[in-house]
Amino acid sequence: MRTERFAGHRRAYGPLMTVIPTGRSAPLPAPRPFTTAPSTAPAPPPGGAARPVVSELRLGSFASHRRAVVPLGPFTLLTGAGGSGKSTALCGYEALARLAAGDPLEEVFPDPAAWVPERSGADAQGRRGFRLGCTVDGPAGPVTLEVAVQAEPVLRVVGERLSRRGERLLDTALRDPRRSVVQAAWHTAGTVAVTRAPFPDDRLATALLPLRLAGTTEGELRVLAAAEQVVVALRSAFACDPLPQGMRGAVPVGEGRLTSSCDNLADVLHRTHSQCAQRHARLVATADAGCAGPVTGLGVDCRADGTVLARVVRGPGHSTPLGRLGDGELRYLALALVLLTGPHVLVVEPAAEVPAAMQALTVLADGFDRSMDARQTRELLALAASICAGGHMRVLGTVMEATAEAARATTGVSVVDLTP
Repeated sequence: MRTERFAGHRRAYGPLMTVIPTGRSAPLPAPRPFTTAPSTAPAPPPGGAARPVVSELRLGSFASHRRAVVPLGPFTLLTGAGGSGKSTALCGYEALARLAAGDPLEEVFPDPAAWVPERSGADAQGRRGFRLGCTVDGPAGPVTLEVAVQAEPVLRVVGERLSRRGERLLDTALRDPRRSVVQAAWHTAGTVAVTRAPFPDDRLATALLPLRLAGTTEGELRVLAAAEQVVVALRSAFACDPLPQGMRGAVPVGEGRLTSSCDNLADVLHRTHSQCAQRHARLVATADAGCAGPVTGLGVDCRADGTVLARVVRGPGHSTPLGRLGDGELRYLALALVLLTGPHVLVVEPAAEVPAAMQALTVLADGFDRSMDARQTRELLALAASICAGGHMRVLGTVMEATAEAARATTGVSVVDLTP
């Protein structure tokens, strides 16, 4: 299931982020950009974004997408007809995030043939695969990552390229199909212009570079800055798909970190009520704006068996168990909680060695408006836009056309139509 893919991954990142001044950013050409509604979000400062952020998702040959470039802003919603690839695009982003976190290829793509474009023929050796990548803006300027994956007959990374403004910083290629390694070459700019070494074919070489390069030459520093920028931007992601059925009952008291399915919502409310008074108060106000009937508080009952049960307080002496709320209300409440919290409350492991001020958490919300009515989606859009305007959180979600129309009229929201 997609809901728990990021839970439990606690990998160390590597050295601190290397920042190389580069001057003004230059946009990279997009072979097939999708149409996007203009956003009123603030523009990044000259010289690159203050925090590394993914500005483009590149789906060169991935499931239903071919040569697609999806522009991403602080708050981006994907819409389009059924089968246009909205959820697929989110899966592509999530896959890149997991690879950047160091996950092996077979865990990221347990069914690799599912991502090979339909009617994609095999070559003379019977090989088929897919390609995806991204562009990351940040202090090092715009950096592009492209990854080619062989799905059949053996799952492996057969090619990877890291570049900045047309300059190739890292290239990998499969030289010997009998060996489970790729040959990597990166720019050195020292006594040897290019350094070559084998890398495993089941991992992202870009994520391994900070552990392999000493950064002793100007060229290596440039490669390190680009690789670290991509890894920092990608790995700080939280795939969220609240499942209402799992939120209705009592749950054990734990560490109070929200899972991707939000099935421990009561435990997290127990923590926010006692430790995050301001955010909890804002969550109560948000619940009052989007739930049926008045909401004056969100509390929990601590039971003798060590579990907690969440309640919606309606007024003095009156409350409603969370399990009585509708699916739309539960999803609305869970997504609002995700937006109002951060990495320390969510089950996500950003780069621990990089200061929080230099990172932006990206929430991936497939079905952002699922089961909700117009009032709830309107309130959630406004909340997400206000949170994303601060720069510490970004949202990439999918919505139906009715919500897309409301989003186009909401300040700070970019809507990308994936319909061909």
